Amino acid sequence: MSTAKGYFALVLHAHLPFVRHPEYDHFLEEDWFFEAMTETYLPLLQGFEAMARDGVHFRLTMSLTPPLLSMMSDPLLQQRYIRYLDERLQALKGEHTRTQGDNYFRPVVDFYIDFFEQLRHQYVEQYQCDVAGAFRRLMEAGYLEIMTCGATHGYFPLLAPQPESIYAQLAMAVRTHERILGRRPRGIWLPECGYTPGVDAILAQFGIEFFILDTHGLLNADPTPKYGANTPVRTPAGPVAFGRDYESSKQVWSAEEGYPGDALYREFYRDAGFDVHEPHIKALHHAGVKAFTGLKYHRITGKTDWKEPYHPGWARERAAEHAGHFLFNRQRQVEWLSSFMDQPPLIVAPYDAELFGHWWFEGPQWMEFLFRKMAYDQHEVEAITLAEYQDRFPNLQTVQPPECSWGAGGFHEVWLNGSNDWVYPYLHQAAEKMSELVQRFPDAQGDTRWLLDQAARELLLAQSSDWAFIMKTATSVEYAVRRFKTHLHRFQRLVTMLESGRYDMSYVVAITQRDSLFPDMDYRIFQQRPI
Repeated sequence: MSTAKGYFALVLHAHLPFVRHPEYDHFLEEDWFFEAMTETYLPLLQGFEAMARDGVHFRLTMSLTPPLLSMMSDPLLQQRYIRYLDERLQALKGEHTRTQGDNYFRPVVDFYIDFFEQLRHQYVEQYQCDVAGAFRRLMEAGYLEIMTCGATHGYFPLLAPQPESIYAQLAMAVRTHERILGRRPRGIWLPECGYTPGVDAILAQFGIEFFILDTHGLLNADPTPKYGANTPVRTPAGPVAFGRDYESSKQVWSAEEGYPGDALYREFYRDAGFDVHEPHIKALHHAGVKAFTGLKYHRITGKTDWKEPYHPGWARERAAEHAGHFLFNRQRQVEWLSSFMDQPPLIVAPYDAELFGHWWFEGPQWMEFLFRKMAYDQHEVEAITLAEYQDRFPNLQTVQPPECSWGAGGFHEVWLNGSNDWVYPYLHQAAEKMSELVQRFPDAQGDTRWLLDQAARELLLAQSSDWAFIMKTATSVEYAVRRFKTHLHRFQRLVTMLESGRYDMSYVVAITQRDSLFPDMDYRIFQQRPI
């Protein structure tokens, strides 16, 4: 029996939009996935497996979204990722020659050679390219609780005018999770932590027991939860809501106060793709366009354009210091909370997984240090998954959370504003049309079934919240707009075929090969349902 005064639940949301372009030999946006594999998912697995080998008690709750699981399992992207690693190892041979005699940057180049060689061995030899399988083994061993998400990360509050869209997002999410990971999910990361009253009833239909809200989603619930965000609550339909602990989250993600801004950590924005002008680096560019290569040789240094060379050993020591500091604060937090609570408090710290490794290169090291220190250096705080806490303390207060998200402003303004509001009338009309087609073709077979299933795929892909998010943040707006319009156009063309009875099967084959996720699609998930 645990003697801890309180519990700590680290929650990671691992998600990327589905990007797969077999029609091109190289495609720049596929690098989003390859960069996350290189800097986040594989390094996290290295740390998890090292702790498991050493018998360290660690627990983690993590979402692996259906688009991400689909990309991890896709043979085309698996082969392209090997090519991505090999291209960087080839470039590093040139960098090894270029930096000969350079005492400042040669050690960093040597570090990257070792880093990429280890990753390639881990991915190809150890995992046989099956990263989802590696996460699954840790889940089956009890270290990870893996949640699902919306099928394509559709933002539920803005899809709610057609409840069948939420049902469809959940139906394919649960189906994909079970197909790839071998079990039905107990929990869900609501896309963007977007909640609207009534969603809990749909979650309950799928056997989903818990989800996460931002802090205000619990603090503004009716009635106000007795212990704020430090214990979960039960929603009217039954699923449990866990609230983000603001204090612990801020220590990691805050641009001003957070750990990732330390001067010794790797500088994200300085990359060899822009700093080095040799042919072996230019070979990593896309069609002559400069791009991030993942070879970053500088440390943050300070608020200055002058950046010193990166020292991995110094950064690793600082990560250990920051892990100790974080744990100390959680001990004090638990000590204070437990002094007036009638059950052990829970500190829920949710983050985007890509913060660890991609944006904060040392993040996976920090995480491993934190869990090791939590296991061996103290007894007040114990790592736990959300499901474990719910199982241990099932008697919860019932409240009604408000409509909310974890975006800026706490509501919908990131996904509904002047840059992206034009997409929603199209999405709502398409969902209505899809539901009409389900009524018209209740038991389609053959080519008609094929067209209906593909129409459902295209609509789900158009519903992804990623496109609206990118339009708002103005990072890759042209790509996001093109992706949204492409999926909507494909959907509409399929609808025209179905309504006219004239099928262009060569077109259907082509788009099915491109948008190939959800092989177990059943278009009837868009059947009309009340919320």
